[in-house]
Amino acid sequence: MFSKVYRYLCFGALFCVAATLNAEEKFFISAKAAADGSEKQPFSNLPEARDAIRSARKSGKLAADTPVTVVIKPGKYQVRQSIVFGKEDSGVTYRAEKPGSVVLSGGSTLKAEEFAKISDQKVLDRLDEGVREKVLVYDLGEIIPGELAPFPKSFKGTPPAPWLYSDGEMMTLARWPNRDAEKKGWTSFSKVIDNGLPKPDAEDPVLRKHHPGAFVFDHDRPGRWDLESGAWLLGYWTHDWSDEVIKIASYDAEEKVIRLAANHSYGLKGGTWGASERRFFAQNILEELDSPGEWYIDRNAKKLYFYPIKPVSKSEIVLATLTKPIVQIESAEEIKLVGINLEYVHGDCLRVSKSRAIEIVGCQLSNIAGSGISANGEAITIRSCDLFNIGRGGISIYGGDRAKLIPANNLVTNNHVHHYGIFQRTYAAGVAVSGCGSTVSHNLIHDAPHNAIKYSGNEHLLEKNEIHHVVMETGDSGAFYTGRDWTSQGNVLRHNYIHHLGDYSSESTHTMGIYLDDCDSGDTLEGNVLYKVGRAFLIGGGRDNPIRNNLIIDCPIGIHLDSRGMSWKQWNNPKYGGWNLEEKAEKLNYKSPPWSERYPNLAKILSDSPQEPLRTTIETNVFVNPGKSAYSFDGNTKKIYSKLKVEGNLVVQAKELSEKENAGKPAGFEYVKSPEDLGFVDFDAANFTLKDDSFILQQRPDFEKIPFDEIGLKKDDVRKTLPADR
Repeated sequence: MFSKVYRYLCFGALFCVAATLNAEEKFFISAKAAADGSEKQPFSNLPEARDAIRSARKSGKLAADTPVTVVIKPGKYQVRQSIVFGKEDSGVTYRAEKPGSVVLSGGSTLKAEEFAKISDQKVLDRLDEGVREKVLVYDLGEIIPGELAPFPKSFKGTPPAPWLYSDGEMMTLARWPNRDAEKKGWTSFSKVIDNGLPKPDAEDPVLRKHHPGAFVFDHDRPGRWDLESGAWLLGYWTHDWSDEVIKIASYDAEEKVIRLAANHSYGLKGGTWGASERRFFAQNILEELDSPGEWYIDRNAKKLYFYPIKPVSKSEIVLATLTKPIVQIESAEEIKLVGINLEYVHGDCLRVSKSRAIEIVGCQLSNIAGSGISANGEAITIRSCDLFNIGRGGISIYGGDRAKLIPANNLVTNNHVHHYGIFQRTYAAGVAVSGCGSTVSHNLIHDAPHNAIKYSGNEHLLEKNEIHHVVMETGDSGAFYTGRDWTSQGNVLRHNYIHHLGDYSSESTHTMGIYLDDCDSGDTLEGNVLYKVGRAFLIGGGRDNPIRNNLIIDCPIGIHLDSRGMSWKQWNNPKYGGWNLEEKAEKLNYKSPPWSERYPNLAKILSDSPQEPLRTTIETNVFVNPGKSAYSFDGNTKKIYSKLKVEGNLVVQAKELSEKENAGKPAGFEYVKSPEDLGFVDFDAANFTLKDDSFILQQRPDFEKIPFDEIGLKKDDVRKTLPADR
């Protein structure tokens, strides 16, 4: 006790000097020492430094306006509970002495010597004979003093804690088929016994409501599993944009029927995307622990079983047990985190709420079961951070006042987000932005099953981002995605480079580059480069969406425009689980200022053929070698085509149109035969900068050159080197 008091007295004396000089004061943290916060005698962790600063401010030894920087010396700092910063912590910078050398870890390192051979014969009997000597057991009793939560009957996203990592990589919960099996580790079914959807005429009252479904699985593998211990299936049960984990209730080995323990909201093969075979894999099954890197926990006995990739004595094996964010910033101002690594958390990693002028700069967040950074406030900057190995989304940011159209001025820039959506495989975006008036720029986002940037709200600027190898596992989705809102207007998507989505074949059209779904309206899409994308643009019935000056290369379909508002029963109709477009607009008082002044077309929409995709502009776009067609319009769109503005679009392709094809093309598209050299700086290396004398600019002098070399990550004071990724 005396030691702690002495340290705080010394710390207070140092603060007196700082206040007298009215200059920034630096204090220090080191994992190897504990003293008064000076460089020679640093604090031992962040909470200790935070509490000392609070105490000095409260006592008056530190003036409230004295800037403070806390320098964190290299080392790993164990975090057992969230480090929370509040209003009283405003105006403090926490900076790694050397970027990347400071680690805040929510995991526990397992001791190699405590891994042992399995001696329990009942466990050995459940394993394949060939791996019984390779799988090791670890008693987690000391690491996890309380009970482990059971796996629920169904869940979407993060599984119950904990999760295992080895040498900085996520290990695989024992599964079948294995990740490296054919069909990319999936199996499937096509025959449904009971889709689980309500059957109003059924005699059994259970069947009149949503209920667990059942399907035929013509394979004997489930017969090996101990279903009393449990087996869970992660599947795309109906739609390729909706994944869920559901427990098996029973398996009939004779009939080859799997019955699920919980219902799925869309049923089994119950919708428009359910006509083909449905994919799933089984997990959390001891009998399937048969591949290096797989693991399983007996949650009652608290025993970990692990098949290591290499000898445990030569690996760092970590169990992530912390389920709360490593850092939380609440109702604070002007707090900076600079150059710090945060890792191994079984939940969200860093959360900012109701705060202003917070900066997260040059940080690395990895091995996270939840989301990376979740921020809510104004003037928040997330810059030059690396986020990867993430169970859900990378960065989400919200702020501003939509009702008054006041911008948040939040900034998400120069971040590298990749290998995310590992647990929640749909609608867990690399960057999600909502509210009003934020900027998302210069980010590099790749390797994910679903969206890269999901946005909603107003007046966001989404520019100069590079996105590739997303929408790799799903369909009816896009790299950029928004939907179902007339009021989500004023957003600008400009100078983004989107490439290699899905299987990027010349036939697949189920992956979109920019997707404005279900009557979303009022966004500007200009100067983007899209390469090897199923459909470069899909505008699903919306209006007031100018699409101009985009470069669309080797995409099966260039621009898809439909009029689903004119024919789909969901349009504005709550009875059919509708999009409720008018209701959303009424909540924002859209017929009165500032809305009626900013968006006059929206204010009069109900008297302006609201179901038609009016004022769609498609102009001065360049299409190079469209695999199927530069455009795709449904029947109703063709009927109102004269109401649209479509002009100056150039289609360059090797094949010349026949006389019949040329006569049948819509107005506003000119087809020319492609020369050998289109005039890109280096087409083979995917450098799509146009030379001044390029064939394309000769054909379309009014096409504005796209600053291709400015897209993606850029060097700054933090990110001095860039990954060789493009």
